[in-house]
Amino acid sequence: MDSAPLFRQMTVVGVGLIGGSLALAARQAGAVRSTVGVGRSKAGCAVARSRKLVDRVAEDLASGVRGADLVVLAVPVREIVRLLPDVARLADPACLVADVGSVKGPILAAGDALFPDGRFVGSHPIAGNEQSGPAAARADLFRGANWILTPGGRTRRAAMERVEALWRAVGARVLRMEAGWHDEVFATVSHLPHLAAYALMDAVLATERGGERIGFSAGGLRDFTRVAGSDPVMWRDIFLMNREPVLKVLAGYQEALERLAAAIRDGDGAAVEARLLRARAAREELVHRS
Repeated sequence: MDSAPLFRQMTVVGVGLIGGSLALAARQAGAVRSTVGVGRSKAGCAVARSRKLVDRVAEDLASGVRGADLVVLAVPVREIVRLLPDVARLADPACLVADVGSVKGPILAAGDALFPDGRFVGSHPIAGNEQSGPAAARADLFRGANWILTPGGRTRRAAMERVEALWRAVGARVLRMEAGWHDEVFATVSHLPHLAAYALMDAVLATERGGERIGFSAGGLRDFTRVAGSDPVMWRDIFLMNREPVLKVLAGYQEALERLAAAIRDGDGAAVEARLLRARAAREELVHRS
């Protein structure tokens, strides 16, 4: 970029797939002058350092946020809420704070309370895969991806626009959503699929000689359960933090399974086929839009 960087120092707390990719992409885009990483483990910090994801790895949160004009929290969602009071206490008074968690309501409520001057910006990049950790980070992760901003009642417009400019600089398309609606939508299209994949693997393992049965599986089981390779700690926290929307869509999924089960019990081939046709048409539309 020919213009001045958007931020002088961006500190990323959590240099895994999302945080490490953001640091790498922002630096390559010239959107930040320097990047500092704060890792959750020594091993992760060593990988981030060896891959040059950040300019510097800090020993602790205090030294990491010192001098930053943007702090991005890229850790599991419950850890974001736990860290926000420390960031509010340690960061410079003018420092902006953003998160990249996939549950927004509780995080935004905590951010608004701790940053009443409107410096907290809630956001969620719709990017990533089942891999995790700094070894999986890559600079093009956000290119063409949607990045959702969920402004709160206190969020300053200037803060939101400055953070939005960074997300655009790393190649994302920025959308805005109300936090409650965000959490309902992603309970349906993201959290439920992960829950179903984990549950299916659990169900297969629970059958008689389940491990042996898995050895005979082909593409169907592998493809359906791909996201069950995701970080269990991250998804544990997402399911628990977004509990009510997740339970609501899970109940709907259980009802859909029961409708199919009832049609199979009744030998109602027409009902089974009708539901499969409807599902296939929706899946084809999803692939076409993608």
